[in-house]
Amino acid sequence: MTYDALTVEFDDRVLAHLQVVIMLRFRRGEPLTMSWMDAPKAGSGRSSLWMSPTFPAYFKFLGSRPPAIDVDWLRRLTESADSSIGLVVTDEHGTAVAGIPHTRRPGD
Repeated sequence: MTYDALTVEFDDRVLAHLQVVIMLRFRRGEPLTMSWMDAPKAGSGRSSLWMSPTFPAYFKFLGSRPPAIDVDWLRRLTESADSSIGLVVTDEHGTAVAGIPHTRRPGD
């Protein structure tokens, strides 16, 4: 997923669910905060991103087939996005998902 100067790598299945939640918010003109755990190769820790529908978001999937959408997982992610904490990236079991963030430098 790319947003402004940041690209974050997530598994295709996670990314498909995030895309639905984020696009639902953007369609309503609503910004959101998204947080995830950083993968160990990204230095561990936690990252957060303020997302606004005024900036384009790009979702790049590695697989050629769309992953199946789990309605219960989607509901939990949507509830998270609607909370004061914001969208916390978790898997279908509620476990924090690690992402790998990459920032672009001007001119890249």
